[in-house]
Amino acid sequence: MSIRDRLPNADDDVTCIGCGASVPRSGAREYDKHGDRWRRDGKRFEYLCKPCHRDCDHQPRDGLEATLVEAGAGEVDRARFLRRYFDLVTGSAGDQ
Repeated sequence: MSIRDRLPNADDDVTCIGCGASVPRSGAREYDKHGDRWRRDGKRFEYLCKPCHRDCDHQPRDGLEATLVEAGAGEVDRARFLRRYFDLVTGSAGDQ
């Protein structure tokens, strides 16, 4: 018996954060924005379909998620997010 067989709702559909496709959870890959999918307590995972997961860059991303959160990813409009992100990664002090 695999761990997926023991998970509740293992075959519920999930939405891929990469392309928006709806896929069975058993056919998706977990994405942990904190970078540690093995530490599971208190976390809510997002999912990628297999093609989007294959297209991901699987290199270390030290500090990327914190920068995205600080820039307002998913919380502010695209133009404001891009301005904030640019300012954070270049050290600029643009308007927020």
